[in-house]
Amino acid sequence: QVQLVESGGGLVQPGGSLRLSCAASGISFRNNALGWYRQAPGKERELVARITSGGNTNYADSVVGRFTISRDNAKNTVYLQMNTLKPEDTDVYYCNVGRLTSDDRYIPRDYWGQGTQVTVSS
Repeated sequence: QVQLVESGGGLVQPGGSLRLSCAASGISFRNNALGWYRQAPGKERELVARITSGGNTNYADSVVGRFTISRDNAKNTVYLQMNTLKPEDTDVYYCNVGRLTSDDRYIPRDYWGQGTQVTVSS
């Protein structure tokens, strides 16, 4: 049984930072692409960052230069470092195990954690 557990969310002031973590059991991250999504109530889940098994990264335009995704295969954990946070970053953040298509699109597999709430507010 695959389990993904996100942590590290919280309340932070605009301009602040948070580091999210996602630990997995029941699946090895090593040969998989990984992604971080976020979702606000009533909206579709949005891919904000992804990392390939080889460590190549890609980001949504809204977070380029502020967010950094990384992975530690030995710990079966993926991270999202979020800097210079803005109120519009307020969402529930989810990690995901996925795959890349031949034309470099990230396709999520149906493995989701419970999410971690990030709230950016003064």
